[in-house]
Amino acid sequence: MTLLGQFALWVGLLAGLWSAGIAFSGRWRDRPELAASAIRGSYALALAMIVAALALWKGLITHDFNIEYVASYTSRNLPTSYIMTAFWAGQKGSLLFWALVLSIFGAIAQLVTGRRHEDLLPYVAGITGAVAVFFILAMLFAANPFDRLAFTPADGNGLNPQLQNPGMVIHPPMLYLGYISITIPFAFAMAALVSGRLDTGWIHAIRKWTLLSWLFLSVGITHGMWWAYVELGWGGYWAWDPVENASLLPWLTMTAFLHSVMIQEKRGMLKRWNMSLVIITFLLSIFGTFITRSGIIASVHSFAQSNVGYFFLAFMLLTAAWAFALLYTRWPALEPESQLESLASREAAFLFNNLALVGIAFSVLWGTLFPILSEWVRGVKITVGPPFFNRVNIPLGLFLLLLTGVGPLIAWRKASAANLRRQFIAPTSLALVTGATLLALGMRDRWALVAYILAGFVLGTVTQEFTRGTRARMRMYHEALPLALANLVNRNRRRYGGYIVHVAILLYFVGWAGMAFRVTREATLAPGESVTMRSPYGHDWTFTFLGISQYAALNRQVSAATLEIAKDGTKVGVIKSEKRQHVDSFGNKTFEPSTEVGIQSDLREDLYLVYAGSIAGTERSNFAITINPLVWWVWAGGALLVFGGFITMWPGGRPTGTLRREAQPGFEAELVGTGSV
Repeated sequence: MTLLGQFALWVGLLAGLWSAGIAFSGRWRDRPELAASAIRGSYALALAMIVAALALWKGLITHDFNIEYVASYTSRNLPTSYIMTAFWAGQKGSLLFWALVLSIFGAIAQLVTGRRHEDLLPYVAGITGAVAVFFILAMLFAANPFDRLAFTPADGNGLNPQLQNPGMVIHPPMLYLGYISITIPFAFAMAALVSGRLDTGWIHAIRKWTLLSWLFLSVGITHGMWWAYVELGWGGYWAWDPVENASLLPWLTMTAFLHSVMIQEKRGMLKRWNMSLVIITFLLSIFGTFITRSGIIASVHSFAQSNVGYFFLAFMLLTAAWAFALLYTRWPALEPESQLESLASREAAFLFNNLALVGIAFSVLWGTLFPILSEWVRGVKITVGPPFFNRVNIPLGLFLLLLTGVGPLIAWRKASAANLRRQFIAPTSLALVTGATLLALGMRDRWALVAYILAGFVLGTVTQEFTRGTRARMRMYHEALPLALANLVNRNRRRYGGYIVHVAILLYFVGWAGMAFRVTREATLAPGESVTMRSPYGHDWTFTFLGISQYAALNRQVSAATLEIAKDGTKVGVIKSEKRQHVDSFGNKTFEPSTEVGIQSDLREDLYLVYAGSIAGTERSNFAITINPLVWWVWAGGALLVFGGFITMWPGGRPTGTLRREAQPGFEAELVGTGSV
């Protein structure tokens, strides 16, 4: 199967080169058969990558330990559910996974794109083919997943214990899917620049691809937060780790694009800015891969030092030079069709939204690269920690949260004073009530207080938008409340799905602000001893150590520490944390011991237990216990974001437009078919 896999890589290389060569030669313009040939090359590329992936999967499933990659990331006693995880657990397999998904996405883009964009499709095939060629070259000459060993070991090394987690079945592929699918919007944008077709056609062609990529990244980042929370044992879900930052960067710029592109569609503005955002987002997706694979930055997520990083650096620099040079040549053709008329307008709100998002992205990029730059310049690696990121990004993030509530309230072009008063009364009132209530309850942390006040404002905005639209339908069509609400969302999914996403972002901020009140304590306990902690809500939690139990599982030896939990003196259950020593099928230790945290969660707070080990072979043990408020709200925000994203992307539905005042008695508003965003 390795020979078949190698052959498939070479076939894929030739297919990608063929598509790119035909597309950029330009000869297909007068020869439809050549255009069709370039497109068929993308199908051949996808087929070749599928064959290569099946060949590697065959080696993983059959435990062919003569394949170096299989021996490095699997073992005979590895649970079957993690065999799939091993496919992308290592550098070589993840490169093949990237090429596989990219080739499939490229083929799908050819199949589903409307014929009105057919003059862009050969270029799209050529660009996706060229990107796939880069990944195939990296595999063939630097990180071949089909390399064989000089001998066949009796067993493999197994999978890193931190990757033997259900989250690893979801988190890496979701993140990769987000990174990879960014290539499709980039390909259409570059096709528009090369062909000179700079109307809104390319934007319409990539709308769902961009949303899909953004949704994949959102799920991947959130699930990565969950994995870090339950697996790494440091008590939190975000540490401004370099690889975490690298995944956040394209999400930020893509979010900016999703907002600013509405200005281009409605007013013909920000054409150059939007094209630049697409290019930057693609480059940041490659940058994230470079950070992970080069080994230049230490991270729990990254692979070891590798020459593959130089491949990515060269590709990133060449692509940036080509893309921005191409943009420069088309600069005059991207003149805006109108100008910003007022700061009291939705265009201005979206513009400030973009500035905040790009500002956060720049600060994250600077903080991530600073250790590298300091080492190059001064010879000393200076690490930038969470205090820097928090100091810069918390104010920007709160400003962004404010704009999330402000944007929907302001009219396009220029809002009148009367309109502003009418729109802002309810959301502002809810924000003030929220702030007054929290102050009365004793909250004094300024950033958390501001976050909850703004969350109240955003909730007021979204509630007002849904309420007014639903009431209008009930009055116009005499629909019952549930039906009116369902039809309102169904007939303008992009708008109201976006509002649901705004509520999801609100929930994220609610959860993040709760971490300002976390309580942590370290304790050394013997069986029968207890420790008491007071939660931010005023409850006394008592943890009583019951003892250590030891047992063997499929591929590990486990020492489990169990603590009984009492809330204000009333027993409510037990919580358990484990130390795990993974072994191969012969009982030999394979990795350093790992920790499995214990978590008991509800709507208000998480009890988070880490068993740090026993002392001198006795049952007297060290523990780190943390009370984390409102963590559940972060995961709820992730689930709601996915729901809102699906509504926004779901095909069908008829745009219904905006609400306007109606003169007839009994009608507050009327839906008119203007196709509002």
